[in-house]
Amino acid sequence: MDEEYEPLNTYFPDEEVMHIYEVEQVKKPGWKLFFDGAANIKGVGIGAVLISEIGHHYLVTAQVHFYCTNNIAEYEACILGLRLSIDMGVQEVLVLGDLDLLVHRFKENGKYRI
Repeated sequence: MDEEYEPLNTYFPDEEVMHIYEVEQVKKPGWKLFFDGAANIKGVGIGAVLISEIGHHYLVTAQVHFYCTNNIAEYEACILGLRLSIDMGVQEVLVLGDLDLLVHRFKENGKYRI
């Protein structure tokens, strides 16, 4: 280290936290679909993971070749995952994603039919 070195002075708001625990969630059997999409200056990428009832993971990714917003990339990723689940003959799937607009749309209708 040279003489000009100064340690980084950071602020940790939770430095007095002594214990963090994890909430146990009851795992429900069934198919699950996780999706995500991202748009930036370099392009648009989408992907989805379909998880079977017994825990097998089926991954599908794609690059979108048209300009779109991040929200549209999320829609495209969800559609990609739904197409995968249809191709695999899945009758019921729990769809999970980080786009609130799309997730709440599923919740409003209760079921989504293609």
